[in-house]
Amino acid sequence: MMKKRIVCMLLAGGQGSRLGVLTSSMAKPAVPFGGKFRIIDFPLSNCVNSEIDTVGVLTQYRPLALNSYLGTGQHWDLDRSYGGVFVLPPYMTEHDGRWYSGTANAIWQNRSFVDQYDPDYVLILSGDHIYKMNYTSMLRYHVEYEAAATIAVLKVPMEEAHRFGIMNTDEDGRIVSFEEKPKQPKSNNASMGIYIFNWKLLRAYMERDDADETSENDFGKNIIPAMLNAGEKMVAYPFEGYWKDVGTIQSLWEANMDMLGEDPILDLNDPSWRIYTRNPVLAPHYVGKNAKVRDSLVTEGCTVKGDVKHTVLFCGSAVDEDTKVRDSVVFPYAKIGKGCVVHKAIIGENAQIGDNVRLGEEPKEGEVIDNRLTGDIVLIGNDVTVPSGAVIPRGAVVTQETLCQFVNGGANA
Repeated sequence: MMKKRIVCMLLAGGQGSRLGVLTSSMAKPAVPFGGKFRIIDFPLSNCVNSEIDTVGVLTQYRPLALNSYLGTGQHWDLDRSYGGVFVLPPYMTEHDGRWYSGTANAIWQNRSFVDQYDPDYVLILSGDHIYKMNYTSMLRYHVEYEAAATIAVLKVPMEEAHRFGIMNTDEDGRIVSFEEKPKQPKSNNASMGIYIFNWKLLRAYMERDDADETSENDFGKNIIPAMLNAGEKMVAYPFEGYWKDVGTIQSLWEANMDMLGEDPILDLNDPSWRIYTRNPVLAPHYVGKNAKVRDSLVTEGCTVKGDVKHTVLFCGSAVDEDTKVRDSVVFPYAKIGKGCVVHKAIIGENAQIGDNVRLGEEPKEGEVIDNRLTGDIVLIGNDVTVPSGAVIPRGAVVTQETLCQFVNGGANA
């Protein structure tokens, strides 16, 4: 086979448990985002825009929706005769087979995929981040510094640094130590989970790590510390721009809101850096004669007859008459009936909200809401039907199984 300079391995097998019911039937990278996208569209589009044409997508948890979505890769211009996008699930051999035990183990199990292209470098990405980034610039930085590994970092507020893996560097940008979520961080260089390694060197470290039965087979916990301890040259690549880990309900809601307004923090209407997607082609959206739509994103196929403000409506969703929707994210084909009031909600795919439903109300006196995942955001699961007249308090998670808590007087009535 023809040699490739760089191959990308995209880690897309995460369960995404902090997204609750949104990932009950799909892997986190398949979750909808921004009106017409899925989370995985962002790293894939970054690869195409950076002229990286060979991408292995490593799946594990509930991969069906993601596999179907990716198809042949043509929607991202990754249906190449030599290269392209490849879905790589865990597999059995005649000798062994196991689920991925960590991020490094996922790459190790698929080393033969990388080996067939004999690359000089491997780019390793996570499939659950929203950002635009030129990986070619990062590769150039890696080569110029003659590094064994380059890790992209983003400066975060010092008071938030304890939430991240922190790369401590010297004045030349060389990484001197790594701390995973330190209680007292020494710097605010947060790892973005984006790595470039010299492939043959990384392969050797992964082989030793795989033989260590005490290892968690993780890049942050094992591979990177091992390379630092061995004195390998590792540098931090400073990134400036929008980046968000959308692994929680709050961060997913915030990232969607970041697209709204006259001067959005996250601007996806950039012809020089297009975000590609496999989006169904539907009829143009329809806005009724009495409808109001302000400061919102409305995708094709939507029907809006009510009052929508500061909200993202995905394809095929509908808002009926006399309904007010505020500060919300409405996933594909979800329907909201007449006379509803919806405030700060994420409504899952194909959900059906009946008439005169109120989402985001103050909890009743004595009503206990488990909002550890959601904060003050109402979360309606995929395919859930909320009957007319239901009142859902803020922070509630509604599935078909928990619906009885909020209708017919509720469990706490």
